[in-house]
Amino acid sequence: MKSIHLLLFLVLVSFGFTAEKPNVVVIMVDDPGYSDLGCYGGEIETHNLDALAADGLRFSQFYNTAQYHSSRVSLLTGQYCLAAGDVTLSHAVTSAEVLGDAGYFTAMTGKWHVVREPTDFGFQRYFGHLSGACNFFKGDETFRLSKSPAPDSTPRSRMLTSPAIS
Repeated sequence: MKSIHLLLFLVLVSFGFTAEKPNVVVIMVDDPGYSDLGCYGGEIETHNLDALAADGLRFSQFYNTAQYHSSRVSLLTGQYCLAAGDVTLSHAVTSAEVLGDAGYFTAMTGKWHVVREPTDFGFQRYFGHLSGACNFFKGDETFRLSKSPAPDSTPRSRMLTSPAIS
C-alpha cells in the first residue's frame, strides 16, 4: 500500500516539474445532439473542434441537470448545484479561481445565468450576456465585456464579433 502512495506522490510531483503548463479549454454548449460534432461521430464537419478533441480530453458522459445554470455551476465547481450554493456559488470555488491562482489566464464567453458576474468568480475576462436569453442580433443591456457594458458605439450588426475578438 505504501508503494502505491509513493508512486502516486512521484507521479503528482513529476507533473509539477513540467516545463510548460498545459492549455485548458472547456467548451459547454446548450442543446446539442450527441452526434452533432464530428468527434462524436456526427455528420457535421467540425474540423477545429475535432482537432481539439483528438489532442485533448473529451467527456463521454456528462449529465445535465435540465437547467442551464445548474449544469454550468456543476461544471465550474465539480459539485452538485445546490451543494455549491446554487446561483450564488456561496459554498464553492470555481475552476477559474483555482486556475487563476495557479498562474493561468482565464476567460469565458457566453451566457452566465448566475448571480454577479463571471469576473467575480475568477474569470479575468468575460464577453457575453448575464441574462438567460436575449436577441443575439440586437443584444440587450446585459451584454458585458469583462465588467463593462458592451460598447454602445459598436454597430449592433457587429456587436458580437468586434469586442470579442479585439
